[in-house]
This record gives sequence, structure tokens and C-alpha cells, in this order.
Amino acid sequence: MQWEIVIGLEVHAQLSTNSKIFSGASTAFGAEPNTQADAVSIALPGVLPVLNKGAVERAIKFGLAVGAHIAPRSAFARKNYFYPDLPKGYQISQFDLPVVGNGQLTILVPASGKTEAASTGSGQAASTSSGQAYEKVVRLTRAHLEEDAGKSIHGGFGESGFDEAPFGGFAVGNCTGIDLNRAGTPLLEIVSEPDMRSAAEAVAYAKTLHSLVRWIGICDGNMQEGSFRCDANVSVRRPGAELGTRREIKNLNSFRFLEQAINYEARWQIDTLENGGSIQQSTVLFDPDKGETRMMRSKEEAHDYRYFPDPDLLPLEILPQWIEEVRATLPELPQAKQARYVGDLGLSAYDANILTISREMANFFEAALSEVPGQSKMCANWLIGEVSAQLNRDGLEIAQCPITPQHLGDLLKRIADNTISNSGAKEVFRAIWDAMLKDGNFAYSIVALPAIQASGSATSSLIDKIIDEKGLKQVSDNGAIEKIVDEIIAANPAQVAEYRSGKEKVFGFFVGLAMKASKGKANPAQLNDILKRKLSG
Repeated sequence: MQWEIVIGLEVHAQLSTNSKIFSGASTAFGAEPNTQADAVSIALPGVLPVLNKGAVERAIKFGLAVGAHIAPRSAFARKNYFYPDLPKGYQISQFDLPVVGNGQLTILVPASGKTEAASTGSGQAASTSSGQAYEKVVRLTRAHLEEDAGKSIHGGFGESGFDEAPFGGFAVGNCTGIDLNRAGTPLLEIVSEPDMRSAAEAVAYAKTLHSLVRWIGICDGNMQEGSFRCDANVSVRRPGAELGTRREIKNLNSFRFLEQAINYEARWQIDTLENGGSIQQSTVLFDPDKGETRMMRSKEEAHDYRYFPDPDLLPLEILPQWIEEVRATLPELPQAKQARYVGDLGLSAYDANILTISREMANFFEAALSEVPGQSKMCANWLIGEVSAQLNRDGLEIAQCPITPQHLGDLLKRIADNTISNSGAKEVFRAIWDAMLKDGNFAYSIVALPAIQASGSATSSLIDKIIDEKGLKQVSDNGAIEKIVDEIIAANPAQVAEYRSGKEKVFGFFVGLAMKASKGKANPAQLNDILKRKLSG
């Protein structure tokens, strides 16, 4: 009998403001512990919070990007709980009146996104994939503003900036250090409905959301630095039954861990239920070394936090004019760009999705295409194929690409005008890539797309020089190609007879010999035309 996995995600995106949400202290990453903990961060008596306008604008921008309702009036509340890295004894958040509500996000789940069998017994997880990529709409319940807490560091202080023997010389292994640099950092907590039915769908959602917050510039998305963290609420049920009891997996900071944690948790819950046990609502942590979740505490409900309106902060009022001012700052969004790529440029939905996986990728594509208009499919193929493969090989992001969009565009011109073949262009591409990578002087912003540093004449000269040095220029002279073809046909009468008797597969034999005779330089299209004409007698 089958089981269905039900998943909802809560994502904490650190907003890209220079200062904290309720004070002027810096949010820069990597500072010495507690050097960015001001009077508000450490909750000195008498201090009052002052809301950061930039954080509100980023929340509005997100709401507009997901088609959500922007609340004309929202409020901040105190979420009360005790933890050593929460100096006030409460966190300023939003409860019943969030700034953003009821949005949605369309995700593309890859073809490999089949639900993993989540049981070692007779039951298994119901599959939600037909083996093909598919789109799905995930509803967003809300997105609310809140402040981050500090950070507790258990031992290992030397790696975290603390002295080796802090706090009066106590043994490091027996101490917990408190770093309040993060306390007060602005967060947007984005809560989805439990609409996902597999780990693959959850990862696709998280990746799409991660791309979006970076695309619109509200979060840098650096998961290693804690700028984008996921909590996964996972439950299982029989298909069509009521929702099961959920367990929340906290603080997942990589897409790989998110997938592993959900798959393990779903299997564990199914095994527990099939063996006669029950699921207790709780908060769990994922241990990546062991590949398993472990219980941290029983899960709190809203009433456990004793929410009440923060008396130090007035309700937040957002006028329509402010919303329109923020809307004017939005770039073209990924879905709109995808539709334009499909409708105007004739690209497939798959290509359009890959090219809009990040704003840097889309801008690189458009800048390269401007150099070779009308060659959108060739440009897309090269960016998705050769460029992405080289980036993966060297562990680089598209924003760190050694070659400029103009390099790529000029190279594609040489293919389009039949100067070189596609295989020859790959050889030129790798030569330019390695030279630029070795030089190391290729820093430029693809997002902003300033004037690309290499001029058109400079990149063209470089490409032409490499083509000449490597002898890659195609032979496009009909007479020269006909001579090669005539010699091959004369030397292989048996194969000619086979082809003329209807065995068309022999055609490849002649193409191979001709390309070998021309040292790979014969124009493929011309060669095929001439061969077909000559072989037809």
C-alpha cells in the first residue's frame, strides 16, 4: 500500500541591507565576534527599535515578484522564548498581520524528480512524476519580516574568532560562546503551503526561490554564510487521507542536505507507522555525516511563544504609492523572460528555463546574442552546453566566467559565416578560456552589464589569430571539396555501388573519408551537398 509525502518549507532569506532591521549596526559577514553588537542588539535597558525602511522595501519587492497581496497595514509582535543567544528574551517578528500574503511560485521539477520509495516494508511512497520534467505551482502562505537571533558556538572557538581559552580560562570543550553579530539581522521568512509531494519537488522549489530572491536583489543567497536557510515540515499519509503529524527539520543550508533529510525523514516516518508506532510533532536536526535526522525537542505551537503586539513599534502602513515606487525598481522577472525567449526567440521551454536560472546567466545570454543577432538557438546551445560544462569543470559561477559575452558572440559569428566548424569553434573556445583563466584578469559584473572591458575589435582579432594559428579555417571552396570527393569516389567503387543500390548508411563512410582528407576543414553542409550529388550519379 502506498504512502504520500507531504512537504511545506519555511525559508529564512537574509535581506541585503547594510544595517540591521531595528538598528544601524552593520550586517557585514565575517567580523570578529560581537564587534557588530550594538546597544539594541544586546538589549540594553531603555533602547528602542527603529524599523529599517530598506528591509520593508525588499519585502514589498518579493511580494510583487510572487503575485502576493501586500498588506496595507501589518504589525510586529514579540515571539517569547529563552535561549542564550537571544538577549531580549523575545524575537521581534510578525504573527497575525504579515506584510506579504497569498502568493505563488511556479517551479519546474526535473525529469529525474521521481519520488523515492520511502519504505523498507510493504509500503512505498506514491510517485508523482511520469519520468518527464513537469511544472507545478506552489502556494505561498505568507512572508513576514523578523530579526535574526545571535549564534551559539559550542567549543572550537579558535575557528570562530574567539580566544582558545575564553571566559576566565575554562576548558574550551566545556564552554559555549555567544556571538551577537547576527542578532537583529533582517530576515524575510517565506512560508509555503504543504503542496510538495517529494524531496525533488522541495529542492526544485527551494532552488527557484533561491534564484528569485537573488534575481530581484533582496538577498545574496549565500547558503554557506547562512543567508538562505530552509526548514522542512515533513509528514506522510495514505493518498487522500487527512494530513499526518509533521516533524520540522531545522536549518538546512544546502539543497543536497535538504533532499537527503526529507528522504530519510519520510522513510523513518513510514517505517515507524508500519511498525505500529506513532509520530510525535517535533523539531529535528539533520546529521549530514550520518545521513539521518534526530529529535531536538517537541514542536512548539504558536501559543507556546505567547505572541503579543510589540508596544515599541507602530503598525506598518504601506500606501499604494510606495508599492508602485518599489514595483518600478523590479527587473524583468524570470517567468516573463522565459515567455519572451519562447515567444520571440523561438527557444524551447527547457532552454528558456535553464537560461533564466539566474539573472547573471540571462544577462550573459542576451549580451552574447546582441553580438550575433538571429542566432538565439546556437547561442543558447553554447551557453547551456560548452560554457556551462567549462564552468562546472573549473568550479566557477557564471559571474566568474573567464570569457566575456562578446568573446562568445564573436566566436559564434565565425560559425555562422562558415569561417570555422562547430568542432573547430570548440577548440578556439577552450584556447580562449584557458588563456583568460590563466591571466586571471576577467572581473566584471554580468548583472549590471557595464561596457564589457574587451572591445569588439580586440576579441575578433584574438579569435581570428587563434583560428589562423591552429589552421582551423573551413574549406568552403566548391572546387577544392569536389576534388576531394572525386578522388574518394574513384578509390571506393564497391561502396559507391552499395550506396546506389539503396544502402544509404554507407553515406557516413564517405563523409568520414572526406573529412579525414580535408583534415576536418571541409564545410560540412557543402560537403554533404556535393557528396549526395556526386553519389547519385
